Amino acid sequence: MVRPRLVTLVLPKAWIQDRKRDYYYKKAKVEQYRSRATYKLSETALKYNFIRRGDVVVDVGAAPGGWIQAARKIAGKTGFVLGVDLKPIDPFPQEYVKTIICDITEPETIQQIQSFLPRKADVVLSDASPNISGVWEVDHARQIDLATQALELALNILRPSGNFFVKVFEGDLLNDFIKTVDKHFETVKIVKPKASRQKSPEMYLLAMNMKPAKQSLVQA
Repeated sequence: MVRPRLVTLVLPKAWIQDRKRDYYYKKAKVEQYRSRATYKLSETALKYNFIRRGDVVVDVGAAPGGWIQAARKIAGKTGFVLGVDLKPIDPFPQEYVKTIICDITEPETIQQIQSFLPRKADVVLSDASPNISGVWEVDHARQIDLATQALELALNILRPSGNFFVKVFEGDLLNDFIKTVDKHFETVKIVKPKASRQKSPEMYLLAMNMKPAKQSLVQA
């Protein structure tokens, strides 16, 4: 199976103009965030408290860096944030923020990420999206595949009781993905941040308190 890769989209002018009128887009510009998506993470993390001061956070599909900014602000100087993407991310001046270029679908990526971390991660984030084809069944399947890759990464690098936050699309494959995640985490829920456009099919799965490996295997 050919894995979907993240690519740069050529966006229609109407979409670009609509975005410029968007409240969160304008807010991000004023507050000097790299993306309006910053508010999706900061809002949800504040509500559910799944990122804390001093946490080690891995952000998958991190370009251009909006989620890194949100995670850095919460984790603080005693934490560590690693951004991962296929594309280069403009560097951050903070010593406790690093970025790397790699593909989460490649088997060596887990070891590569682990080599940058000071210890096991407390949180794994993924706002990664595939190239949108416009064919809903295809786009949904590609998004769930990316989410599954992010889950596999999380299961390898998270500490016990760690948390996982990942983008998903509505569709037929979502329930099975939720069931898979539920085998490995104590609490699993679907959230739709206010900063997500209402007409967008995107949602986020929040999984908290990863179960010990033995417990996960028993319930699998």
